[in-house]
Amino acid sequence: MGTSTTYSGPGGGTPLVPSWLESNGQAGEPAQSILPDSLPDSVPLAPPNRPEIPVPADPNRFMAPRGNFTRFAHSDGSDRASLGRAISGYVTTSSGGARHAAQRMGASRGAGARLLGFLTDVQTRGVTEALRTLNLEGLAGRPIGEVFIGLADYICPNAGTVDDGIAREAFVETIIELTTMGVANLDALTPDQMQTVFELYATHAIEARLCNDIGTKLIIMPTNAQTALHIQEQLRDFIRNGVSDALTSARTETPVLTQDRIQAFVDSVYERSFGILKALGDAEAYQ
Repeated sequence: MGTSTTYSGPGGGTPLVPSWLESNGQAGEPAQSILPDSLPDSVPLAPPNRPEIPVPADPNRFMAPRGNFTRFAHSDGSDRASLGRAISGYVTTSSGGARHAAQRMGASRGAGARLLGFLTDVQTRGVTEALRTLNLEGLAGRPIGEVFIGLADYICPNAGTVDDGIAREAFVETIIELTTMGVANLDALTPDQMQTVFELYATHAIEARLCNDIGTKLIIMPTNAQTALHIQEQLRDFIRNGVSDALTSARTETPVLTQDRIQAFVDSVYERSFGILKALGDAEAYQ
C-alpha cells in the first residue's frame, strides 16, 4: 500500500506535476537537434529550445495533510474527520486540484491504460489472441494470477522511479486481491468483472500514491498489526468508493471503449476519482 519502501514522501519543494511526467506516464524522448551540419559564420545560432522549468510549489504544501493523516493513524482509525481533512487537503493543497492530482499519477495512468487495453482486447478477440499480440500466447489457459504476472513488465515497466514503483506495486496488489476473491479464469471474466479489475488497480494506485506522499506514519503509528490492517482497510474502502463512482460516471459517458479512447478514459477516471475523494473528504471532515 505504498509503505513497503523507506521513502519518506516528497519534501514539497518540487513542482506540483514534475515535467518528466507525460500523459502516458513515460519519460519524453530526447530532444533532437534541428541545426544543419554547418552554417555560414554570418548566421547567428539561435539559443536551444529548452522546456520551461516549472516553478517550485509551496514547500509546506504536504504539511497539513500529513499531520491530519498521522492523527487518523494515531487514533487507530477512529478519527474519520482527520482522514477526511487529510484526503481533501491532499487534493486541494498538496496537489493543486483534482486535475493536477491525476497528472501526478503518471506511470499509474499509463499502466492503467495498458491494463484496460489488454482487457478490452480479451473481451473483443479472446485471451489467446490478446496474448499473442504481446508474444505471450504460452500463458493462454493459465490462471489469471499467472497471466497477470507474465504481463507485469508490459503493464508497468519499472524504470526505477518512485512513480514507476507505485504503478508496479498497485498491479501486484491487484493480482493478490483477485486471487483472494477467487477470480481464477481470465476467459470467464464478464465485461463488468473486467471493469472491476481496472477499478481495483486504480484504487491500489491512488492508495499507494497517498501513502507515499502523506501516509508515511501509517505503519508505525497503530498499536498493533490488527489495528494497522483496520486502518488500511478504511483508507482503501474510502478510495475505492470514490473510484467506483468515478468509473460509473465515466462508463455512462463512454459505454463502448475502443483502443484509441482508452487513455483519455483512464485519465478521466483518475481526475473524477480525485474530485469525488475531495468531496467525500469534506463530508467526513465537516459532518
